Amino acid sequence: MAHCTVPEAELILDQEFPVLDKGFVRLVDYLGGDERIAQAARVSYGEGTKTHRENKGLIDYLLRNEHTSPFEQVNFTFHLKMPIFVARQWIRHRTARVNEISGRYSVMKDEFYVPEGAHISAQSTSNKQGREKEPVHVEMQARTRDALETDQQMLYEHYEQLLEDGIAREIARINLPLSLYTEFYWQMDLHNLFHFIRLRIHPHAQLEIRAYASVIFQIARKVCPFACASFSEHVAGGVRFSESELKEIRILLDGGEPSLKGRSLERFVNKLEKSHE
Repeated sequence: MAHCTVPEAELILDQEFPVLDKGFVRLVDYLGGDERIAQAARVSYGEGTKTHRENKGLIDYLLRNEHTSPFEQVNFTFHLKMPIFVARQWIRHRTARVNEISGRYSVMKDEFYVPEGAHISAQSTSNKQGREKEPVHVEMQARTRDALETDQQMLYEHYEQLLEDGIAREIARINLPLSLYTEFYWQMDLHNLFHFIRLRIHPHAQLEIRAYASVIFQIARKVCPFACASFSEHVAGGVRFSESELKEIRILLDGGEPSLKGRSLERFVNKLEKSHE
């Protein structure tokens, strides 16, 4: 196979795309693109490169029918800067290769995440791991931001003092908070990247990681526009119905009365509402 270069991707290599208050996403390198996906899919029966239109149709067929291995032929290497609490969520995606800055070797920078006031909300009453959609009142926003900044400044001053006292970096860093920014290189193939994006752009994912996932998806669009368009159509913008839900759809189409009850009906209605967003 010939080397696959994507002009739109070349234009954004090494550019920092800002995320949150101090973070960024940077595409360091990529391997392959839409053309590579199509080439990999056709290699089994020995046919060469086709037109862009034919490639687009083939890629859509592959993604729609979950033929995943051709998408693994495309790889991305990102340089990411994010708060540690986001990185700890990120690292759960174990199909990637990661190299992170080490506080044992390096003095950590005085860089901490402080959410915007509009993103400071009360604990959700319906989601144990999330926040309410509406922010708290502006006075509480200001108090929250002030508390976070005050603690961050105090802890970093203590960190600096320990370093000045000759305490080892691996000990001095112990009390640094989860809001501290970290950096790492992250490499992942397109198939697994789509899985990451599907989970992390979901409304139930934490707002901060959603912001990163959205930027990464926009970068992936530059490398694989056909594949990303199919992903948007069939995965991100679609829903998957269970056997019971498909039966419910047939009943409704035939003019029958709903048969689902309780939480099953609620989940079914939520899926239908998503399909009309």
